[in-house]
Amino acid sequence: MAVRSAEARWEGTLREGSGTLKLGSGVYEGPYTYASRFEEEPGTNPEELIGAAHAGCYSMFLSALLSKAGLTPTSIQTTAKVHLGAGPAVTKIELTCEASVPGLDATAFQEHAQAAKANCPISKALSAVPMELTATLV
Repeated sequence: MAVRSAEARWEGTLREGSGTLKLGSGVYEGPYTYASRFEEEPGTNPEELIGAAHAGCYSMFLSALLSKAGLTPTSIQTTAKVHLGAGPAVTKIELTCEASVPGLDATAFQEHAQAAKANCPISKALSAVPMELTATLV
């Protein structure tokens, strides 16, 4: 299986310093600072990148489960909100998914959605964090 990488560089103190996050694939490189992580300033942060990874993994895993059941999703849109609380610590992840899947009823969709939450690799890696899922069939 694949091995993926990313790197970070930080220079200076926590509050006045700054850094760069870079994906090993080269498709993203961007700045991060104390303000972009703990306040609402421009730049990215580790929690935002965790959210992107989780939303992407969840969507793909749900698609795989649906495909295995003989269904073809038209679209799966997932948002992951990663909460950073005191400590600091990641205290909760909220997944919100809207999916269009012809031929699937709401009950079966919820079963697949919950299975994807429990079993996608990123959910498993983050299993120490409480996760909530709101999944809607559209």
